[in-house]
This record gives sequence, structure tokens and C-alpha cells, in this order.
Amino acid sequence: MLKKKFFKTKDEVEITFVFDANGAKSVELVTEINGWEPIEMAKSKGAFRTKLRAPKGGEYQFRYRVDGAEWQNDEAADAYVPNGIDGDNSIVKTHA
Repeated sequence: MLKKKFFKTKDEVEITFVFDANGAKSVELVTEINGWEPIEMAKSKGAFRTKLRAPKGGEYQFRYRVDGAEWQNDEAADAYVPNGIDGDNSIVKTHA
């Protein structure tokens, strides 16, 4: 699930990434927003969560890596694009 917060005074969008992975020990967000560096997501209220800020007006690819091995997309992504490796990447759009 994606939650977006648009700021009136900044050219940024705060994106909360929420991924429900039953039985998972760890989930990492891997996204082009930060140069594809994995971000360890914290488990809270039964789901894994993290927040990032991205420039307004963009479209950014991302995926979740579960337990260091299994790649998953976000069912609530704004779109999907083929990644040329093993399927699709999720897209988050930061258009107002």
C-alpha cells in the first residue's frame, strides 16, 4: 500500500510504503528514489513500513525484497513496468 502526503510549501512528496508480508522476517524497499540502495523496513501493526521523500512530478520504480531473496510488487502501485530481469517493477507517481 502507498500513502502520499503532498506539501504546499515544498516540491516534495512524502511516500509511506506499507507491505503486509505474513511470516516474513524482514522486508527491504529497493527503489530508484535513493539509487536502488535497499532500505530495511520496520515492522509495525502487522506490516512492514518505511517513509521516503521524492520530488513532485515524477514516476519512480520500486520493489520489495522479502527475507533477502523473494521479490514482490505492491498491489496498490500506481502502475507497473517490465524490469527486463524477472517480471515487472512497481511504479509510484508523485504528480499532484
